[in-house]
Amino acid sequence: MRVIRKYANRRLYDTQQSRYVTLEDLRRLIIEEEPFRVEDAKSGEDLTRTILLSIIIEQEQADSEAEVFSNDLLAQLIRVYDMTSPLPLSRYLEQGTQLMLEQQKRLQSQWKQAMRNTPLEFMRELAEENMRFWQKP
Repeated sequence: MRVIRKYANRRLYDTQQSRYVTLEDLRRLIIEEEPFRVEDAKSGEDLTRTILLSIIIEQEQADSEAEVFSNDLLAQLIRVYDMTSPLPLSRYLEQGTQLMLEQQKRLQSQWKQAMRNTPLEFMRELAEENMRFWQKP
């Protein structure tokens, strides 16, 4: 796993490539599915989650048309933290997002195969896959 060190001056250093990197560089690693860990250069504390949240904030501010988190959704997420028995929201968000990404890849693959099946057959297969995914323990 690639280790990124965060220094007190807020700079991020990629120990594998021996160079300073930006949040945009880390975003590209995520897109390329390259695992990494961000740690404090002095204490070794894991800062990955904080950096990932920073990347999301940058994405949200960069393009208002591509916003993922509406004000209403953000307010609802804040309310979840205040619940006496918080929902296992993380699990549902992870599974839902994973399902969405898998379906997007599958759709792209299907288009490349130039519709070997009828559109109705394709939709049936997609619905069956959704049911299998949500029935997983």
